[in-house]
This record gives sequence, structure tokens and C-alpha cells, in this order.
Amino acid sequence: MSSSSPLPSSSPLPSLPSSSSSLYDFATWEPLLRLLRADHAQALAAPGGEVAGLIGRHGWSVPVRMRYPKAGRAMLVSDNQEQHDAIERVRAALIEAGTGDVAFAVEIPASGKAALHLFDHGPAVDPGIGNAHPGALTLVEGAVPEPWRRLPEPVPGAAPAPSVDLELLERTLRKRMPDETGATEEEIAAAEARLGVALPEEIKVLYRVTAARWWEHTENDENDENDEDVEDAEACWEASDRVGDALGFELSSLDGLVIADRSRSSFRWEHAATEACVTPPDAAVQDLVGSPGWIVIGDNGGGDLVVVDLTPGPRGHLGQLIVLDHERSVGACLFAESLTDLVRDPDRSWYSGRSLDPMPVVARLHGEVPNSIEAAAHPDLEVLTLGGWRGEPVSLTPVIGLPRLRTLYAGPGALADPREVTRLTGLEFLELTPEDWRCLLDAGAVPRGLSAAAIEAPSDHDLRPIMALANELLTLWERPLITETVIEGDLGPLP
Repeated sequence: MSSSSPLPSSSPLPSLPSSSSSLYDFATWEPLLRLLRADHAQALAAPGGEVAGLIGRHGWSVPVRMRYPKAGRAMLVSDNQEQHDAIERVRAALIEAGTGDVAFAVEIPASGKAALHLFDHGPAVDPGIGNAHPGALTLVEGAVPEPWRRLPEPVPGAAPAPSVDLELLERTLRKRMPDETGATEEEIAAAEARLGVALPEEIKVLYRVTAARWWEHTENDENDENDEDVEDAEACWEASDRVGDALGFELSSLDGLVIADRSRSSFRWEHAATEACVTPPDAAVQDLVGSPGWIVIGDNGGGDLVVVDLTPGPRGHLGQLIVLDHERSVGACLFAESLTDLVRDPDRSWYSGRSLDPMPVVARLHGEVPNSIEAAAHPDLEVLTLGGWRGEPVSLTPVIGLPRLRTLYAGPGALADPREVTRLTGLEFLELTPEDWRCLLDAGAVPRGLSAAAIEAPSDHDLRPIMALANELLTLWERPLITETVIEGDLGPLP
């Protein structure tokens, strides 16, 4: 049997997937619950004991004990086939229900009469990472962190680099790529119209030499078993390699050009809110998540994008080439001041580095240095994190009134008085422990200017109180709540 309810009660209620789905059938979960009981019998036998986990379409975090092979042999799926099958049974039901993920907590007393609590995060809550606890709560619909709102600053007088030499560039490219077919002026104009920006003259020269259409052939033909088509595909790959050798990167086709604006980079609030965009006065590249003037023209073969920069930094050049590291969401590295300069030296190093000192904009403190919060209290401070706290709890008084402070993370034991948070009037993101959130809620002191929030709790903290606390915060902003479905069944007593 099952029942559904929000935590705590509120109106209107968020909608649930159909309870007729096999996701809400105790039999779907029974194999996994038996494994959890076997692995966590002592914890489940304790009064109020529970075990929690998270299962999604593309991964899971479930505390089942892995069985490892003897030394000298790699682990195989068959070594943990029972666990694999039990989790896949739930994942299949989740996909059938059209749900992205499900968090759960289970109580199984000695009698074996189990209560399984399933939680639907709803549209306002991200699933957690690595455990069942909720991720960030988006309190204002559609809100994004400040770095994702940052647009490039105008740079009056920005001009192409002195190294630009269109005749030399075209002559060199045609010599290195004599068999390539270039794009027509009409095709180049169509690409500009589609992108909504004018391409720099160097990039037009490049595509007049090669339209890079071989990518279309390789995509269509690489899986074809016809000998002639295989030969054509191999020829296309060879052509792409020749162009890559000539340029120093893998070139996209003219039709494949895209803008690397801020929408290109997905984010989680609890991570992105601690990022900052810092562009020093002597920077060649503006420190941004994306820009309407960043045109992706290729990559390095490893996922890092090669981009033409039409919104350079204070010391940069119009049309310079930059690299967007796929492992970073903010910032870019200068690759070459111009395409002409790059073609002269296509074997140059990919990265000029982005070793920006985030201080005083970002302060990550750990309670080891006396008076560290006083030292961090700078007018430019945007992000303050107090994590892994080992010292005495601190007062937030030194940072009250700072005009740009927008993010605060305070881990366990960091804050002497959590109610001081309400005096940080510019906060848009706040992450606190359950105890500190409880203090703010009871005092009616939750900052109402927040756009998002998160709850910092150890992975072994009971899940249901965390979900209920999250719903209290969502209720303050009248956001959709996390919902709970309780499924009951009998596993029988332990032998």
C-alpha cells in the first residue's frame, strides 16, 4: 500500500507521477531493500533507524556493500550482479514513470514490516550529489547565479592585433591546404546572419580557403561498411587532419559555428554561486562564463573549445583566439593574438594559463588563521565560505555592510550567531547547516532577498528531517514542495 503527501502540508501541492507506475510498487524495490537490510541490519534495528539513497537515470548513490574480487583480478559486473540487478530494476521503473531521479529512505524494523519513503524533488530542487540529501533550492523561479548574469564590458578602441596579415594568412593556408574547397561569399554571409555577428576578416579568409565540409561526410559515412564509402570517409578524416596540422586545432564547418554565450555552461547553484568573474586591468581575456562575442570555430580534440573573441579584455585584441577549458565554467585562456600569429606557429602550447588570484573577491576560510574574517572584509568581497571550521565560531560583524557580498557558505561550528546572517542584506545564495537554518527559521530571520539556498548536512544525517527543512524554506517563497510517497510492505523477520 502507498500514500502521498507534501512535507509539511501546504497548498497547492506539487504534482506526482502516476501512483500506478511500477516505481511505486513495493515489489520493484523489494530486492534492493533486502540487500540494504542485510548490509545495515544494526542501523535499521536502532529506534528510528533508516537507510537512504538516490537513484537517477544516469547514476545512483545507494549504500549497498560492494563485493570485491581477489587481488590480481579486475572487478566484473558479475561480482555484484545481485546489487546491479536490484538497482537496475528500480531505474527501469523510474524511466517508465518519466521521472529523472528519486531519493528514498527506508525503515525496516526487526519485524520486517518496511516503510519506504520516496521523495520527488519537484521543479525547485536539484537532486543531491553523492547522497540522497537535496541539492540547491531555487527560491526565485528562473534565477541564475551572478557569474551567469555577467555580460562583457565594452572595451573602447579594441582593435585587431598588429600581427594580422590577411595576404600572408591566405597565402600560407592555400600552400598548406592546396586541395581544399572554400565557402562562397553567400555562404559566409548566411553564417553571419545566422550567428547575428560579423566574422572577423581573418576568419572569412580561413573559410574562403576551406569550408571544412568534410565533417559532414565523416559523420554520415564512418559507420558505412561499403568499401568505397569507407575509403571516402578515410579521405575525409585525412583532410581534417591536414587542416588541423595547418591550423593547430580541429576546425568546425562554417555551418557548425556557434556562439559560446552563458547558456553554453550548465551549473549547480551551490557550486556556481561560489564562482566569481575577475578581469584585471591588464587582462587580454575578459573573465566570463560566456559572451555574445565568443564564436566557437573548433576544438583541441579533447573537448576544449577554440573561440574567436570579439569582446576582448582591456589588453586583448579584437578577433583573438581563446580556449574554453571543458573542466571550467568560468573564464578562458588566450591561445593566439590573431589567426595569422597562430598559423605562423601552429604547434604552440594550448594554454597561457588562468592563474587569477580570487582575493579579495572570493575568501575561502577554514578557521585556522586568527582574525581571518577581519582580513577578508574587503569592499570587493563577493563570496565568503567558512568550511572545515576548526577554530572558535566567528561573528559576521566584520563583513556586515559590504556592498558586493552575495554568497555565504558556513559549515558546522563556523557561526557564533547565525541570526547575524539577516544583516547581510545583499545575499543571493546562502548555505547553512540544519541547526543554523533552524535558528533562522525560528527567529523569522531568513533573508528574503535570497534567490537560492542549500542545506549542508553530513551524508549520515537522517533524510526526512532534511527534506522537511527544505520544504519550510520553499514554503516561504511559495515554491513547489518536495513530495513524499510512503510504500509499505513486509520483508518478513530476519532468520
